Amino acid sequence: MALYNKKLSPFSNTEVLDYKDIDLLRKFITEQGKILPRRSTGLTSKQQKKLTKSIKQARILALLPFLSKD
Repeated sequence: MALYNKKLSPFSNTEVLDYKDIDLLRKFITEQGKILPRRSTGLTSKQQKKLTKSIKQARILALLPFLSKD
């Protein structure tokens, strides 16, 4: 039986996740521009869905790049 450490959420439930908060959204994107999975971010499924939608919305509005050129 494996025991897993529960990760604490990087932001609280009262904190509003918004597409305009670019500094917060960059924490959940890799260097290649991929969205980090839920198992590595420690978010709930509801928070992960909101995060994904806000990242995609920020990409469409050109606030975040779709991919970074190295």
